[in-house]
Parts: sequence; C-alpha cells; structure tokens
Amino acid sequence: MGGSTTPPPPPSPLHSSYSSHFITAFNRLFAAVYAAAILALFYHHILSILRNSSISSSLISLALLVADFILAFMWVAGQSFRMIPVRRREFPEKLKRLAEEDFDFPAVDVFICTTDPDKEPPMSVVNSVLSVMAYDYPVGKISVYISDDGGSALTLFALTAAAKFARHWVPFCKKNDVVKRNPEAFFASTDNEFWNFDTEKIKEMYEKMKKKVEDVIEKGEVGDKFIDGEEDRLTFNKWTKSFTPQSHPTIIKVVLESKNDKDMMGHSLPNLVYVSREKSKAFHHHFKSGALNALLRVSATMTNAPIILTLDCDMYSNDPQTLFRALCYALDPELKSNLGYIQFPQCFKGVSINDIYASEMKRTFEINSIGMDGLLGPDYFGTGTFFTRRAFFGGPLSLESFELSPDYVVCNPIRSKQTLDLAHEVAACDYENNTKWGSKVGIRYGSLAEDFYTSYCMHCEGWRSILCNPNRAAFYGNAPISLLDALSQLKRWAVGALEVGFSKSCTITYGMKSIGVLMGLCYAYYSFWPLWSIPIIVYAFLPQSALIYGISVFPKGDELLVLLYTFLFFGAYGQDLVEFLMSGSTFGKWWNDQRMWMIKGVSCSLCGFIEFALKSLGISSYGFEVTSKVMEEERTKRYNEEKFEFGVWTPMFIPMTMAAILNFGCLVIGFMRIFKDGWNNLDEISMFGQMFIAGFVTLNCWPIYEAMVFRNDEGKLPLSITFASIFLLLGLLSIPFFISTYSPYLLLF
Repeated sequence: MGGSTTPPPPPSPLHSSYSSHFITAFNRLFAAVYAAAILALFYHHILSILRNSSISSSLISLALLVADFILAFMWVAGQSFRMIPVRRREFPEKLKRLAEEDFDFPAVDVFICTTDPDKEPPMSVVNSVLSVMAYDYPVGKISVYISDDGGSALTLFALTAAAKFARHWVPFCKKNDVVKRNPEAFFASTDNEFWNFDTEKIKEMYEKMKKKVEDVIEKGEVGDKFIDGEEDRLTFNKWTKSFTPQSHPTIIKVVLESKNDKDMMGHSLPNLVYVSREKSKAFHHHFKSGALNALLRVSATMTNAPIILTLDCDMYSNDPQTLFRALCYALDPELKSNLGYIQFPQCFKGVSINDIYASEMKRTFEINSIGMDGLLGPDYFGTGTFFTRRAFFGGPLSLESFELSPDYVVCNPIRSKQTLDLAHEVAACDYENNTKWGSKVGIRYGSLAEDFYTSYCMHCEGWRSILCNPNRAAFYGNAPISLLDALSQLKRWAVGALEVGFSKSCTITYGMKSIGVLMGLCYAYYSFWPLWSIPIIVYAFLPQSALIYGISVFPKGDELLVLLYTFLFFGAYGQDLVEFLMSGSTFGKWWNDQRMWMIKGVSCSLCGFIEFALKSLGISSYGFEVTSKVMEEERTKRYNEEKFEFGVWTPMFIPMTMAAILNFGCLVIGFMRIFKDGWNNLDEISMFGQMFIAGFVTLNCWPIYEAMVFRNDEGKLPLSITFASIFLLLGLLSIPFFISTYSPYLLLF
C-alpha cells in the first residue's frame, strides 16, 4: 500500500475561493483610524510621565504605558488576520462519483493518539477508530494507527473488540448511507432515519461489545478468557509486572490487515494497527510529538501512504465525505507542489448553550484561520489535519534509511516478519539519536505546543496550508467541562507558545524574514499571547487600588481624552463582537469568550508565563498534562446549567478571586463617595474611568461571586481559595501604605 505516484486529478475544478472586498476594505480603514488613536494614547502617556511630579503618579503612568504597549503590539499583530481573509468551498461530490469508477485514489494513514486510559476512556478511542474506518473511501486505501503512549493493555483489548464489531459496522454504514459513523453518536441520535431491524440488531451488538470492554476496564486487566489465539496471548504477555507507562518495550499489534481480514459482506476492511513505542527512563520521549514521530516511522515501514490524517483520541469523524473534501485540495495540481496540510476547524459536541469556557475558541479555529488562509494558510491545530507525508521531511531529503522515504513503495505484507522487525526497530526509544528527527524531520521538538511549532517550521520551509471549513463539522470532540481542565490545557499551550516566541526561531525576527511580515505577525500573535496577562493584571488591579487611595489614573470627565479612551475600548470590543456574530456565533458566546479572555489573563496565561520564566532559568520543569475526557454526571449537569466548575484547590484560581473581590470592593467604595460627595466632586477627582473598569470587571466576575457565596454544590469555590485571596489582597493593598509610612526610615539604609 502507498505508492510513490499520485494519480492525476480530474480536469474539472474541485474547489473555489472567494473574499469580501467590502469587509477587507473596512478592516483596513478601521485599522488606520484605530492606529492613529493608539499613537495619540502613547503621546498622552509620555506627557503624563514627563509632567508628573510625584513618584507614585509616574510609576502608575509607566505601568499603564507598559500595559498599553503590549495591548498595542497584540492589536497590531492581530490586524494581520484581517488584511486578506479567504473563504473556500470544495466539491467532494465530483470525487465521490470517481470512487464508483474505481479511480486510483491515494492511500491515507490515520494517526490517533491516546495516553491515559483513565482520563481518555478506551471506548472514546474505539468510537474514533470506527468513525474513520467507515469513511466513504476505498477501504483498502485506509490504514488506522493507534499510538498508545501509556502502553495500556486495556486500550489494545478495546481495539480488538472494536475490530470484530467493525466487520458489521462498516458495511452497515455504507449500505444505509449513514452520516454519523461514530456508533455512540449514531445510536444516541433522535433524528435517526435508519431505525429498522438491522439497526436494532447492530445496536445490540455494539452494546454487547461496549459492556465487554467496560467490564474488562473495571477489572483493570485482560483475563485469559478474553484472549483469542496464541498470537494475542503472546502480545498480552508483554505486560509483565515490570511494565510501566514510563518504561516498557515496543508493542506493535496488527489488529486488522486489509488483504486478509474481511467484513461480513466479504469486502476488505481497513488496516488497523496498535503501536506503543518503546520507553525507557534513560530517554526523554517528547510526549505527543515523540509519539507522532514514532507513528510516522512505523507507518512508513508498513503502508507509507502519501496522505496522513492526525486525530486526537476524543475526536471522531462527523462527515463520511471528509476525505474527499481534503483531496479536493491535495489533488489540485496548482496546489500540491507546496501544499503541506489541510486543516479542519476543531468543533466540539456537548458545548453549553453559551459556551461558558469559550471552548469553541471561535477566533482561533475559524475567524483568525480564515485570515491566515489568505496568506500561507492556518497553523496546525494538533488534530483534524490532513498532511502530505512529504511535508514532514523538510527540504532536501536526507534520511538514514530508504524505507523511511516518503517515496518508498511498500511491498511486504504488514504482518510479515521483515516488516514487523523494521517497525520495531524504528519505534525504539534510542532510534532518533544522532538523527534529524524532531529538528528537521517529523513533528518538531522544542516546544510544548508541538503542533504550533511544527506548522511554523513548515511554513518557514516553504510549505503552505489550506483551511477547509465545511458547513457540516468534519470532526467532533469533547470540550473540557471544568474550569481547571480548560485552564490546565491552556497553561501548557502558553508555555509552548513562549518557547517558540523566545527561541532562535523567533516569530518576529526569523519568522518575518522567512514568511513575510503579515504571516510573521500572525505567528507572533500566537507565540506571545501569554503576554496578555500583563495588561490584564494591570487593569484588573492598578486603577482599582488607586481608587481606594483616591489617586486618579485617567483623565477628568470633561477632557477630550475621555473620547479617546471610549473609542479605543468600544472600538476593539465592537469589532470583535461584529466578527463573532458574522461567523454565526451568538452574543452570549461572545460575552463568555471575552470573559474567559480576562480569566485566562489572570490564571493560565500568568501561570504559564511564570512557568516559562522559571523553566528558562532552570528552576523548574514542566510535564505534559492530559485533559480529562471522563464525563461525570453531576459535573456535566452543572456544566449544562452553565455554572462554573471550581471544586478543587489550585493556585490558578487565586488571582482571579483576588481580582473579583478587589473590583467589587472598589465599586462599593466608589458609590459610597458618590452618595457622600456627589457626581460633580467625583468628576473633579476623575474617578469615573476607574469605576467603569471596576464595574465591567465585577460584571464579568459574577460566576466567581456565585461560586464563592451562593453555591453549596461540589463545584463551588473552596473556602481556602477565598481566604487565601483575601489575605493576599490585603497584603497587596498595604504596600503603598507601608511605603508612604516608612519611606523616610528606608532612606536611612
């Protein structure tokens, strides 16, 4: 499987692209006006610093200048997404008709990664596997590889059970033209048009298989009665007492081989291969990036398909024509010479009505990606991506073995001893020593955000990418349903982004030189996004603290600068809202997205920034954290009710709780001054701007107040977090008093 040549594409166009000239022109005009306003703001800041006679006022002006400088830099970088947006449409029905004529389509290798069976349930992996095995595509051209980096016998057992069920599921889907080819999603569907005797029968088979897998998982081991044949016994015997997720031999199991394994109708099934690369405590394994590189090499020895689809274990196919959609671009002769990958947006099922954790990440996965598509294409999201295998090998090919070349033609069966021996060799933990893997070849090492860094390197090497955003979501996944899970994932991304931004391949210097100013700014926006934490913290704490001490940080209400601040605030928020609504989202989702932007700034962005700084100094190291995909009933119920899930103690919750308490307290103090001195005096001491910010932050912090005071469920904010936040906040507010009281004595020293 997997030839060195790709068949010529059909003569008719397989896709089209278009852009709105009116929207592009408006964005450029608005950017020019907004840039002028930013320059006027900096002029005001500089004058304030020069004119201030007191040290405290100068320090406040300097802090605001730094905060506004970062905001301005991120705004400038963000404008690159708005300069040349492009939308695309593909015509998969043309390729689908060719499939009926035995057109020689390229082979496709599907990579599905899993790590921990406790956090990533094997049944979730099973449903992902079954959904891609049943694609509307020649089955002999599909090979599915499962990377189990946790090395779990339970996951392998689940795959063997899924393989038996696939013999019935795959022909059932194709016979009935089923759209939802994830069994769990299909049987849970209320609008099922195919409910008949065959459906009931296959549902019964699925439930039986599911119960069998879950019983084994509950017991925690694969008993002898569940092992079929001597070959399976030899495989499962590799899980000895010394076997651990961090130290174990290579395990490669061909669960299904297309040439020999048939479905109930006598047709071939896709290849299905389980891979758990060798691990040793003496080697660094690079987590997901190392696992994907092992899959690249193992698949090269077995099938070496020219097209590779990467999926997370909790992502499943939601459209059986997705492969044809991707090939509408991959087979285009005008694109294929430098097309590195086709990226589908990440979509999530079960998201609450207003998406309280902004899990859809609408701006990242759709709005910004449409803007990047007009340049060199979107960055790699880590899942839902069709790569051309050649893109993983950098520029000129220089590998240590011909068998790993993207042009290598596989001749031996995947179960042959020669093939399996070579596959075990390239999956060894020391195979990458003294090679270019991870630096010039494969998924790139050097960042916890390996997907982002890999796409950045590919674009710098001359590859381009395409965003494929069909009306029907190509893939669905599970979004985190607790705040900690959502923030923990973003914290890892924050560290990885900064590792790219402050590396020798800096997106500002090396990036702009290699891929142009606009594309370099796009990557700069993502590599420095954790710096949002600095202005967010400044505006969440500084004006409010100054309000308590009666210090003004904004112009008086009758000054023209109020109009400047008003335009900058409402201009940025207004444009953001319009873009969200135009993308098909809602006001409620936009509100939660901007709320989460602030929460991220004082939690995961801040912690990620600190983690990166400490790591750069060699003080601490960071480990890969797997987001839990387990759905707990009570927690799911609270999520659907749109209640923030706290429930546990973590340092990431403390800054946001401090900000919530401070802003509410400052709002109360401000209103007390209004009732005491009246609006005129309030205007004279120019506190209205500070009160506005305190009120805006207070409004956004409602879920925190609710979890702190009004809730008694397990998801409420722990009292220890509240008390720790109050204690630290009092200490923070006492610093100016301490300095003003004891500064004469400190000067003596």
